[in-house]
Amino acid sequence: MGGCIFCEIAKKKLDSRIVHEDSDVIAFEDLNPQAPVHILIVPRKHIVDLLHLSSTDQTLVGKIHLVAKELAKKKRVETGFRVICNCGEEAGQSVGHLHFHLLGGRRFKWPPG
Repeated sequence: MGGCIFCEIAKKKLDSRIVHEDSDVIAFEDLNPQAPVHILIVPRKHIVDLLHLSSTDQTLVGKIHLVAKELAKKKRVETGFRVICNCGEEAGQSVGHLHFHLLGGRRFKWPPG
């Protein structure tokens, strides 16, 4: 997938502060953090967004959430954190590659905005 910044990070062609990686998922610190802990959790497989998931991606999406749980513990925010997935530009998705934001380390309000 030429031009996808997350694919480039997953292939290690771009530098990032990686906090987790395995054969399916890579996670790294957000360059523009919105909380003291702001990690992007990204499947290595290029999937545009939630609308492009197929039934064969169920295990992958489950694994992403388990990675979020482990990172929340590692970063010591397990007492309160968010896992967010924006779908589409109107929702705030700025990179056309499925990704989840793990946010923690501060009190959050509801509704978020």
